[in-house]
Amino acid sequence: MSTTEGKPPSPDAAAVEEMARVATAWCGMHGLVVGDRADPRSGTVPGVGLVHAPISLLPSRLPESFWEQACDLAPVFNELVDRVSLDGEFLQDSLSKTRQVDDFTSRLLDIHRKMMNTNKDENIRLGLHRSDYMLDSETNSLLQIELNTISVSFPGLCSLVTELHRTLINQYGNLLCLDAKKVPGNEASRQFAEALARACDEFNVDSAVVMMIVQPEERNMYDQYWLVKYLKESYPFMICFDTFLNYEGYEFLFLKFLISKRCSDSFCLLALLQFSVQDLLRSSYAKITIKKILILRRCYQMKTLSEVEAEGQVLPDGTLVVDGKKVAVVYFRAGYTPNDYPSEAEWSARLLMEQSSAVKCPSISYHLVGSKKIQQELAKPNVLERFLENKEEIAKLRQCFAGLWSLDDEEIVKSAIENPDLFVLKPQREGGGNNIYGLDVREALIRLQKEGGDALSAYILMQRIFPKESLANLVRGGVCHEALTVSELGIYGAYLRNKDKVIMNDKCGYLMRTKVSSSDEGGVAAGFAVLDSLYLTDK
Repeated sequence: MSTTEGKPPSPDAAAVEEMARVATAWCGMHGLVVGDRADPRSGTVPGVGLVHAPISLLPSRLPESFWEQACDLAPVFNELVDRVSLDGEFLQDSLSKTRQVDDFTSRLLDIHRKMMNTNKDENIRLGLHRSDYMLDSETNSLLQIELNTISVSFPGLCSLVTELHRTLINQYGNLLCLDAKKVPGNEASRQFAEALARACDEFNVDSAVVMMIVQPEERNMYDQYWLVKYLKESYPFMICFDTFLNYEGYEFLFLKFLISKRCSDSFCLLALLQFSVQDLLRSSYAKITIKKILILRRCYQMKTLSEVEAEGQVLPDGTLVVDGKKVAVVYFRAGYTPNDYPSEAEWSARLLMEQSSAVKCPSISYHLVGSKKIQQELAKPNVLERFLENKEEIAKLRQCFAGLWSLDDEEIVKSAIENPDLFVLKPQREGGGNNIYGLDVREALIRLQKEGGDALSAYILMQRIFPKESLANLVRGGVCHEALTVSELGIYGAYLRNKDKVIMNDKCGYLMRTKVSSSDEGGVAAGFAVLDSLYLTDK
């Protein structure tokens, strides 16, 4: 995603090595870390086997016009996900063939159908999304790779990469000839934490917690802990208190309050509340007193799907209780891959949570909207108009759509077999390492044709995007090396709605990933790419 326009000369090898040492030290001091694959305990025991996250030494360049385009699309995609999720029959029909050959999709659709049949209201709807793009060098256009609606990763660490790059530019400014102000700010982790906290407020149940669903082994746990940190710092207290009115010797319960404040000092907060109540009713013959003050610290818990199945229950009123704690929000950082469901216990847990009144992030319907097949269906003519009314917004979405085709299209399949380098074959899977490229596309399509039946329905074909290559210094495991690279930009978004009231619909920072140009896949956690940030240019 880099351009060479106005690019300053590269620093010499000695300067690069010095910057790499400074960068890796900074990572260790500021929590830009992941678990070390070489240490078997690094994915289960916090603080054991830490290494710096793989990073690009300096930010990648992107024309500011494309950055603004991607940011403008975030609220539109947020709303689109919500609208599509409400059309259960569209989701079921669009994925009907896929379910015949993909057991994972079938099980998700089973849960979704059960929720449709019970007609359970989901008044509070929370989505934390990420839309990924590449800048296609052949058309000079920003094209969408995919829309992620479950377990979008790295909001915590990517915010730190931005800080790191600004620090390096400020420290080596004379050598680099770069301006730190051209690296856009990145508050993804803070904004995600705010969305989770505000969903908690909308749920409005005393002492209810945010429950994060995690994998049993997670080397990327520190990205998750950054969200927990900001959640606790931003909304550390809820104050519950009863207000009594004393008039002529009689005392009446006047008001009950539950207030959430951004304040780390409980004494300061209580004083603020007392003044607020006294200002509410000032009277020469009435006296207001506050009694039964209860300070509730914001709580969270991390649970695996199997732990939820073992420790969870849904009360008759719909409340989800896990390990004795009422759950306000279920935030999934697992559950997006078949590997997360090794037994029926995990599927039972997913259904249990879906049947509860807790806010799901995502709900089963939001999860299904992020599938590759739905992405392909939305790219068909006249489908967006089914969900959106604003013609200008529809045009913006279509402008970023790459070519997407069902394998029911015999002409496209034939074209892909003849020119496999122009296409990507995508299964209904999240996470890195699943897509098929190059000559493997031809072999896979021929094999699927021979299998017959609905085998082709497990995949979609996508136009292959060819981003411009650029030289970059990548740092992994303390070793810095220069390589030809390409980059992928992800824009985070948060959407929160309670009944008809939209509380949040915002762009929430970004994720930049850079990989060697010879690598087809781009996942950081899967080991294909490094974390990066942006340097905005005029063109």
